Amino acid sequence: MSFRLAAYAVCIEDGRVLLARHVPPDGASNWTLPGGKVEHGEDPFDAVIRELTEETGYRGIIERLLGVDSRVIPAAAARAGTEHQNVGIFYRVRVSGGRLRPESNGETVEPTWTPLADVDRLRRSSLVDIGLALARTLPATGHVADVPVGGLIQY
Repeated sequence: MSFRLAAYAVCIEDGRVLLARHVPPDGASNWTLPGGKVEHGEDPFDAVIRELTEETGYRGIIERLLGVDSRVIPAAAARAGTEHQNVGIFYRVRVSGGRLRPESNGETVEPTWTPLADVDRLRRSSLVDIGLALARTLPATGHVADVPVGGLIQY
């Protein structure tokens, strides 16, 4: 089994959420939250701001921890073909500056502000639904129920 610790930015402003179109090497594009792998020795608090800037061009300020999600992706659904566990740390982040632009030399090709009412129509990572659920409900435990994968919602 592979393992990944990641940090994600949930940026909501004026009824819109900041999303980024992710295009992995296999070409199966979907929309996701800005964020990604926490490097060895890196604090997730720093990683989420680094990832936000790398993937969108924006600088940000963390407003609060929203929660932590741990999910196991079955081998049949995982890109590498082996079971994979992703532990995601979700932060509410306010954009504080910068200019919206795609990631240079990366897999995030199109960051955009998306109306919250339009998110359900997008082919998206389950991370989007987890982040929005945490932002809406602010559960005391920082945990939301599993988001079912299928249809427009991908791992």
